[in-house]
Amino acid sequence: MSPRRPTRNPAPAKAPQNPSTPNAPAGRTPAPPVPEATTLPPAPAGAPPQPRASGDGVPAVPLDAADRGRLLAGEHHDPHGLLGAHPVADGVVFRALRPFARSVAVLAGGVRTELHDDGDGLFSGLLPLDAVPDYRLLVAYESCRIEVEDPYRFWPSLGELDLHLIGEGRHEQLWTALGARLVTHQGVTGTRFTVWAPNARGVRLAGDFNHWDGTGLPMRSLGATGVWELFVPDIGEGALYKFEIVGPDGHRSLRADPMARRTQCPPETASVVTESHYEWQDQQWLAHRADRPVHEAPFSVYEIHLPSWRPGLTYRELAEVLPAYVKELGFTHVELMPVAEHPYSPSWGYQVTSYYAPTARLGTPDDFKFLVDALHRAGIGVLVDWVPAHFPKDDWALARFDGTPLYEHPDPRRSEHPDWGTLEFDYGRTEVRNFLVANAVYWCEEYHIDGLRVDAVASMLYLDYSREGGEWVPNEYGGRENFDAVAFLQEMNATVYRRCPGVVTIAEESTAWEGVTRPTEHGGLGFGLKWNMGWMHDSLVYVSKEPVHRKYHHNEMTFSMVYAYSENYVLPISHDEVVHGKQALVTKMPGDWWQRRANQRAYLGFMWAHPGKQLLFMGQEFAQGAEWSEAHGPEWWLLEDSYHSAGDHRGMRDLVCDLNAVYTATPALWERDTSPEGFSWVLGDAAEDNVFAFLRYDAQGSPLLAVSNFSPVVRHDYRLGVPDGISAWAEALNTDEARYGGSDVRNPDPVKPESGWVRLTLPPLATVWLKPA
Repeated sequence: MSPRRPTRNPAPAKAPQNPSTPNAPAGRTPAPPVPEATTLPPAPAGAPPQPRASGDGVPAVPLDAADRGRLLAGEHHDPHGLLGAHPVADGVVFRALRPFARSVAVLAGGVRTELHDDGDGLFSGLLPLDAVPDYRLLVAYESCRIEVEDPYRFWPSLGELDLHLIGEGRHEQLWTALGARLVTHQGVTGTRFTVWAPNARGVRLAGDFNHWDGTGLPMRSLGATGVWELFVPDIGEGALYKFEIVGPDGHRSLRADPMARRTQCPPETASVVTESHYEWQDQQWLAHRADRPVHEAPFSVYEIHLPSWRPGLTYRELAEVLPAYVKELGFTHVELMPVAEHPYSPSWGYQVTSYYAPTARLGTPDDFKFLVDALHRAGIGVLVDWVPAHFPKDDWALARFDGTPLYEHPDPRRSEHPDWGTLEFDYGRTEVRNFLVANAVYWCEEYHIDGLRVDAVASMLYLDYSREGGEWVPNEYGGRENFDAVAFLQEMNATVYRRCPGVVTIAEESTAWEGVTRPTEHGGLGFGLKWNMGWMHDSLVYVSKEPVHRKYHHNEMTFSMVYAYSENYVLPISHDEVVHGKQALVTKMPGDWWQRRANQRAYLGFMWAHPGKQLLFMGQEFAQGAEWSEAHGPEWWLLEDSYHSAGDHRGMRDLVCDLNAVYTATPALWERDTSPEGFSWVLGDAAEDNVFAFLRYDAQGSPLLAVSNFSPVVRHDYRLGVPDGISAWAEALNTDEARYGGSDVRNPDPVKPESGWVRLTLPPLATVWLKPA
C-alpha cells in the first residue's frame, strides 16, 4: 500500500463504514469515513484575508433528467460537457459532482461563490461573468473542507497523434498514451488516466483517493477510438486505482488497468500510479549488443525462476548475488521465467494479468531495472519469457474487459484455451495486436531486455490446437492455420528488430511449422531463434535408456542433424523437463549414483558441442536430484561442506563452468551454428559401441573434435578419421576428469594422427573434446 495522502473526495463522518479495498464490489460503493489530515484549521492571526463569500441566491442550473440520470449512473460519455465551467448567454455555468459534500463554492478572483445544492452530490450555479475565469473549488464536508482543482475544467490531455495511431493500431509506444501517466497539463500537475473500453456505456475512476467510489470521477469518451480519458490534478505516485466500467448490458465491474506499469503485490489487485527515476549505467553494454548477430555468437543460457532461485530475495538483493553466480558459471545470458504480474504464483508467471508491470512480489519496476542493469554490467544478457498466447479469466483483469469479449476472440471456439482454462487473444483485432506488439517493444526499450522467448507459439499458430473435430473453425481456405496469429507474430518480430538493435526473439514452437526463423520479408515468422523441442525429446529418450539398450535408439541422437539447419536452434533443457513427474536431469539417467552423474556429464558435453545454442535450467548445473518446485527452488544445501556428497555436486558445477569457458573461447562451437559447413560426422553409425563423433568448424576452418561414449566401458585404441594437415590434437575438455567426479581416464597430450586417423582412449560414459595442439 502506498503512504496516505490528502484525499480529494473525502466523505462525511455520517457515511456508512466500508473498508477501502481495491476489490470493493463494482458499482456505487458506500462511502467510507472521513480520512485523516484533511480538516482545514482556522486561519491564524495575521494571515492573508480569506476569499469573501458572494453570490447568495446564485441561480441553479440543474441538469435535465436524462443527463442527470446517466451521469449519476456512471453511463455518460461526456461528463466534461456537463461538469466544469461553460459560458452561456447570461454568464458562466459552473457545475460540480461531489458526492457527500455539504457545499461547493467557486473560488475565482478572490471571491468565493456558493453553488446551489441540486441533490445527489450535484451543485450548480450561473455566475454573471464574461468568460470562464481561472478558478478552484472549495468543497465542504461535515467535518472538513478542501480546496481543489476541478478535473472538469481541462481539455483532453491525450494528443490527436496518439489517438490517430491508437485508432490505426500503430502506436509502437502505446504505454506512453494509455494507462496512468504523471503529467503537467495546462500548467497543473496531476495524473492522466486513459483506458481503451470501446463498448462501455461509461467509465469512472476509483481509487484510494476517493475511497473506491468512482461516482465523482466519471471519464469522457474520446470518440471512435474507444479511449476514455480523465486528467485528475494532484494525484501522484503511489496512488492506487482501478476503472469502474459499465458494460453494454449495465453490468458494473472494477478493473485493473491493462496498461498499468506497476501493481499491488498479489493477492491485492489494484494498479499503482508510478514514474521511473532509475538512471541506467549499461550504456557500454547496449552500445555493443548488436556488434555480432546472435546466431553467429556464443549464446549459452541459464534459465531462472526469480522468486524461487533464492527464495525471499528482492530484485535488488538478487542483483547482489545472481550476476556473480552466472558469471562464475560462464553463461552468456540468463532467461527469466515470466516477470510480468500474475495473480497465481504456482502458474510460474505464465498466466499474466498485467502485461506492462514487473511482478511486485520482488520489488518496484525501478528495482527490476536495477537487476537488469547489474546483469548487463557483469556482461550478461537478459532474456525474459513473454506470454502473448493466452491470459486468465479473472473478472478484475482482461476477460470481457468492457463487458464484451474485447481482448479475447468473440467466438468461444477461438477464445477458450482448452489446455489451461484461459482465454486466447483476438490477434485479428487491430487494437489487441497493437497492445501486444507495443508490449514486446516496451520490455526491450523500458527495461533494456536483450531478448524475448515467446511462450506457446504452436498454440497460437493452429486453430485446432488441442481441439477435437467440431471444436474449432477452419480459416477462409478450410485450413487449420491461424492467419491472424501469423500476421501478429510477423509484425511483432519486425517491429522489435527494427526498433531494438541487438535484441533477439526466440520461439517455443514444437511443430514443423516452416520458416519460424526465416525473415518476415521472405515470408517467415521472423524469429531469431527457435527452441529445438525435437532434439530435446529425442536426446532425453536416448540417455534415459540403459546403455545396453541404447544401440536400439542410436538414431534418436543422430536424427537432429537431418533438420539442424532448417531453423536457427536453441537446445533447451528447461524447467518443463524437470517438473510434474519428469524427474530432474540427473535422475532421468540410468544406473547407480556414479553412473547417473557420469551420464549427465557426457550428455552436457554432447549438448554443448552439438550445433545450436545452449539452455540449462537452474539446479541442473549441480545435478540436483529432486524435481524443481517453485515453493523452495534449487537445493543449494547440496553444495555445502556439511553434505557428504557435496563434492559430487560441485564437480558437476565445475564441469558446467568449464563447458561454458571452452565453448565461449572456441568459435568452432558457435560461429557456424546455422551453416552446414560448420559440422561433419566422423562417426555417426557406431550404434553397437554407443559412440558418436563429429567435427565442428569455425569460419576459418579450424576444427574441434567431439567424441561421446555413452557406454560404461573404457574403449581403448578407438580409431577415428580426422582432417589432414593437423599434426597433433590435445584434449580441450574431458567430462571424465577426476575434478568433475569422473574416473580420470585421459588421453596422452598431445595425440598424434597417423595417415588421417587418430587412436583415442574413450572414457566410460564421457564426452571428450579435442582441438589442434
